[in-house]
Amino acid sequence: MSSDFEGYEQDFAVLTAEITSKIARVPRLPPDEKKQMVANVEKQLEEAKELLEQMDLEVREIPPQSRGMYSNRMRSYKQEMGKLETDFKRSRIAYSDEVRNELLGDDGNSSENQRAHLLDNTERLERSSRRLEAGYQIAVETEQIGQEMLENLSHDREKIQRARERLRETDANLGKSSRVLTGMLRRRILTERLLHAEHCPVLGTQWQPHLKRKRLHSN
Repeated sequence: MSSDFEGYEQDFAVLTAEITSKIARVPRLPPDEKKQMVANVEKQLEEAKELLEQMDLEVREIPPQSRGMYSNRMRSYKQEMGKLETDFKRSRIAYSDEVRNELLGDDGNSSENQRAHLLDNTERLERSSRRLEAGYQIAVETEQIGQEMLENLSHDREKIQRARERLRETDANLGKSSRVLTGMLRRRILTERLLHAEHCPVLGTQWQPHLKRKRLHSN
């Protein structure tokens, strides 16, 4: 695994050295050669990016306990790649200014001002792109959090519905128990009154029909 990484590493070092040399030569070349050199550098930059991707894949497959050293080297190579791209942009802007000056006959001072203006605009666009990427990442994370909250709320809603159903069942059972207890209480009161009437002559005449029905029911 490490041998593959080191092989990519050597290729990257050779390729970036060539790119650096060519970028430095671009401003000093004649127009026809500059155009060809710019195209060549663009192709080599793409090859360098592919090498970085391969190296990154190799690092991910290295065991965690040995990955730290390779990760640090990858950060260094990515920084170097970023610097090459920035230098190439400046070289291309200078090349574009020279071509425009040849076509329009602009003087040197105007070319320098335009170059500075273009560099400033390029940096602003890069900063805006980074802010947009950061905003998009925040939006994605916010959406994920919102989805998790909705799932939790749905789960809680199901719990509440089940609790309500159990409460309704409990209320129904309590209603049945209350009716049974009320009937038992009424029968007990009636029985006590009938027994009391048997021992009281005055009340006996009033409760005589009830006593007869009770005896008949007992027989």
